[in-house]
Amino acid sequence: MKRAPSKPRRLGRWVGLWTLVLTLPWLLASPLAADEGLVDPKNMPGPLKEVGFDQKIGDVLPLDAAFVDEAGRRVVLGDFFGERPVIVAFVYYDCPMLCSLVMNGLAKSIGVLEFNAGEAFDVVAISIDPTDTPAKASKAKLEAVQRYGRPETAEGWHFLSGEESQITRVTETAGFQYTFIPETGDYAHAAGILVATVDGTIAQYYYGIEYSPKDLRLAMVEASQNGLGSVVDQILLYCYRYNPSLGKYTAVITRVLRLAGLVFCICLAAFLWINWRRDRVSDREMLRRQASTEGATSR
Repeated sequence: MKRAPSKPRRLGRWVGLWTLVLTLPWLLASPLAADEGLVDPKNMPGPLKEVGFDQKIGDVLPLDAAFVDEAGRRVVLGDFFGERPVIVAFVYYDCPMLCSLVMNGLAKSIGVLEFNAGEAFDVVAISIDPTDTPAKASKAKLEAVQRYGRPETAEGWHFLSGEESQITRVTETAGFQYTFIPETGDYAHAAGILVATVDGTIAQYYYGIEYSPKDLRLAMVEASQNGLGSVVDQILLYCYRYNPSLGKYTAVITRVLRLAGLVFCICLAAFLWINWRRDRVSDREMLRRQASTEGATSR
């Protein structure tokens, strides 16, 4: 016989029910993301209103934009394209914290991969500060390569500085918005990187200071236009697609199911073939024994 719930349990249920009834309308009526004014543009500090990283997937970076690299050589952005996909980071070399976190996160993520910078892809850091110098860029590069832990790949890392007009051309194309704060002498800017294809087309964005090695691997395989990766990578790219709104690869369920169905059909066909072969061998063995028995009987 079922026991009736005790009074404390009944009371707990009613309290939970009324809590849900009273709370749900408030949750539906007030956007949680804007609570406390955390993301309300009206309540943001002035400089932060001008900061962002908009996605411009499919746009081509201005490859003729002129810069100076960490060795003081005059270069154009296109010098680093044409053979491999490129990871682009917008930083400045006197940044007190955020830029270092971005480069640390990048070095950590690509350090997990067997792909090497300079062989499978390049990393291009572009300073947003027009007063930055090759000497500062050289120091930043040395620190980044040390974090990466593969000193032999130094040729795959490029730290650029240049005039404001050239910087602006690239950042506007990439959707990278930043602003200078005169009171502190620093720049307010977003955190993130982008992956560009061999011909300089913007392919993907990754925000924050930590980046998924799996996503970066698939991004570079896809951006290389089949120049990188294994059969497994191609299968993963069939089942996964980059989701711009989430900034990561997500499964395409229909393709996953289709692939699973194909694998099932292959396994079933293999099972039927093995059994058919086994039956044929058994039939031959039985016929051989019958023939042997009949021959012995006739003698």
